[in-house]
Amino acid sequence: MQLDRYDRHLLEVLQQDGRISNQDLADRINLSPSSCLRRLRTLEESGLILGYRALLDAKVLGLTLMALVHISMDRHTPERFAHFESTVAALPEVLECLLITGQDADYQLKVVVRDMDAYQELLLNKITRIEGVTGVHSSFVLRRVMSKTSLSLEGA
Repeated sequence: MQLDRYDRHLLEVLQQDGRISNQDLADRINLSPSSCLRRLRTLEESGLILGYRALLDAKVLGLTLMALVHISMDRHTPERFAHFESTVAALPEVLECLLITGQDADYQLKVVVRDMDAYQELLLNKITRIEGVTGVHSSFVLRRVMSKTSLSLEGA
């Protein structure tokens, strides 16, 4: 999909404020409201815009422990990976699951839980019980230095 400067600007604004009204969005990117809405619908229908979400503060919810968990699998078969991925996708504590290379692990999970007891429960009673999991290495996040949800549109 070819993006022009209006599309890129529209996407930049939406990434910062997904609740902006169409009128305000149109004013920000210097288009008429009808033209802005047409472009927005086209971007949504193309699949470029995946959805709109509220970002919650985990600490306010009492979820104070974040861990990055490297998972090693016993066999590298599509069936084994599919089973692991579907099982992990059903765990609400897992925010992200990445199939990785260049490590002694096959997957990296980003997990957020209440505390170390909750992490132990997740690890021992759920993650390590998934068929094929042979190794788990956990790193605990001391402090989030930065976090972004916006993608760079340079060169897009």
